[in-house]
Amino acid sequence: MTNPVPILAIIQGKQLIRNHYGDLVEIDEWSHDIARKLAEESGIELTAAHHEVLDYLRDYVINQGGSREDAQKILLALEHHFADKGGNRWLYSLFPGGPVTQGMKVAGLPEAPHAVDPSYGTAR
Repeated sequence: MTNPVPILAIIQGKQLIRNHYGDLVEIDEWSHDIARKLAEESGIELTAAHHEVLDYLRDYVINQGGSREDAQKILLALEHHFADKGGNRWLYSLFPGGPVTQGMKVAGLPEAPHAVDPSYGTAR
């Protein structure tokens, strides 16, 4: 028996379906309205600055080949692109859960390789 695919919500008449990692299955269905719903789940109220980062992330990952890069390279691209706004510090002020990890989830993108490193676990 398989588990049904979880539906995130129905926004703009579209069913938003997640995989077992919680990522959107159809990344092309994303919009700023969907981003607001995803951000709300993380306790973030989106501003124009958030949308600027989300739009850049989507363009970078979908159109510039960033989907083949690991989280560190995506973070470096973000830091470089937004250096004039404060780089890493500014990005983390917008996405306290991480501009790559949390940002990509809100942007409706799959988790980047190495975004979560279990080798940094707690000491036992």
